[in-house]
Amino acid sequence: MKKLAIATAVVVLASLSFPANAETVQTKTEMSVLVQTEYTEVTADAVPAAVKTALQTAYPNAKLEKAFVNEKKEYKLEISVKDQKATVYSDVNGNWLKI
Repeated sequence: MKKLAIATAVVVLASLSFPANAETVQTKTEMSVLVQTEYTEVTADAVPAAVKTALQTAYPNAKLEKAFVNEKKEYKLEISVKDQKATVYSDVNGNWLKI
C-alpha cells in the first residue's frame, strides 16, 4: 500500500513540472519574436535627410555601407569608420534608437 501511495505521489509531482517547462520555452520563443524586427534593404537615396544629417553629426567620417527600414520607419544603418564597422538605428526624424 505504501508503494502505491509513493508511486502515485511521484506521478502527480512529475506531471506538475511539465507545464512549467512548457511555459518557459514558450515565453523565450515569444520574446525572440518580439525582439526581431523585419528590415528591408533600401538605397542610400531612400534614407531621409534627417537621418543622414544625424549620421554625419554623430559620426563625421562614417561611410554608409547599407541601409534598411522596417514597418515603423526605423532605419538600421550599417556604417564604417576607417577599419571599424558598426550598426546604428535611427527613427525617421534622425533620433538614435537603442535596440
